[in-house]
Amino acid sequence: MNLTVRRAGLAALAAALATACAPQTAANSPSGKDEKTGTLRVWLFQEVDNQPKQRIVDAVRTDFEKAHRGTDVTVEYIPVETRAQRIKAAFNDPKSAPDVIEYGNTDTAGYVRDGGLADVTKDFRTWSEAKDTDPTARQSVTVDGKVYGAPYFVGIRALYYRTDVLRELGLRVPASQAELAATARRIRAARPDLYGLAVGGSYTYGAMPFIWANGGDLATGGNGSYASAIDSPAAQKGIKAYTSLFGDDNCPAAKCAGMNGNDTVTAFASGKAAMAIGGNFSRAAVETGKAKGKYAVVPLPGLKPGSIAPAFAGGNNIGVLKSTSHRTLAVDLMKRLASKKTQGELFDAMGFLPTFTDVRQRAATEEPFAKPFVETLAAGTRFVPASPAWAQIDSSLVLPVMFQEIAGGKKDVAAAAEGAAKRMNDAFGSLG
Repeated sequence: MNLTVRRAGLAALAAALATACAPQTAANSPSGKDEKTGTLRVWLFQEVDNQPKQRIVDAVRTDFEKAHRGTDVTVEYIPVETRAQRIKAAFNDPKSAPDVIEYGNTDTAGYVRDGGLADVTKDFRTWSEAKDTDPTARQSVTVDGKVYGAPYFVGIRALYYRTDVLRELGLRVPASQAELAATARRIRAARPDLYGLAVGGSYTYGAMPFIWANGGDLATGGNGSYASAIDSPAAQKGIKAYTSLFGDDNCPAAKCAGMNGNDTVTAFASGKAAMAIGGNFSRAAVETGKAKGKYAVVPLPGLKPGSIAPAFAGGNNIGVLKSTSHRTLAVDLMKRLASKKTQGELFDAMGFLPTFTDVRQRAATEEPFAKPFVETLAAGTRFVPASPAWAQIDSSLVLPVMFQEIAGGKKDVAAAAEGAAKRMNDAFGSLG
């Protein structure tokens, strides 16, 4: 994903793609002011290695201040883990709030419901670069047809595999999900010291492609009104396909049911797994482990040989707070931080996949590692329900509990899916 000199920065993506609960506070009122000078405050996420990001942001800040005499931009890098509390406090206290923030793309609907983000629909539509925004990335800043930010980067998962292990066992790279499961079991049988395919009961975004590939979905609806679809026959087929990978013949439930995405990548990087579903942001971890120099990446296969399973389009956005007293300036700064130039530089330095299709294609041409992730994006990605309830569903571990109930033998697929659907519908219904 990153270019030759830039590979060290990729670990930063893992933290940036984490999601947090949206604040549960009431909306604040806009200031009604639009000052053209003064200080603008920006909150961005602190990365594992923040220096490359800071250099790029500092250059944006310098150019902005030159373009707008009498302005000063202060940037604070906040921990991803505590961002929910910080942003909740900002929504409650506009006087101490920033003007511009970075936020996880699954947080959009919740932040809009809380009244924290400014509607920038007109600004986005008249932005010349916006026409090249990936449709899924555009969806991640859109609620009920209105735009509440600019996409910043996208994170995609694909299949990492050990080239030496497959070569040693005379196995070919899986081209379908059936081949993937069969290959994983053949590896485990021949090499009981390895997981064939590392899977995790708490790895929601690794499981979703199996549900989507089988024609299932998380929920149905739109415009803020959703109903769970996790217990539909198609979704249950996908759940069964994923949870069937927990067992002594691949990834023992006793060890794997509690694993999350980072754990599965760690298992691969440390040489304990022959395959894993990892992100473009996982490369740095793999490069520092035993798998270095002995792996490759392909899109996660779908049901038909040669097809690509739909992947979750993760990533972050840049938004303007509704309470800002510098709206025009804040919108301009948002555009600069999320511009093609900046996104290209972030890819170079950090490995962040651009949200602009033309910039992303150039990145794939320059860096072969990005190709399977770009191919996955081009094949079509999916997103979580654009509902404030998703934060509650995610934080209360509705889907991981379902996977773990099945993997641990406590419930069959139908019963576990039914329970998860009820909990999801309770969350959707709680919005009133």
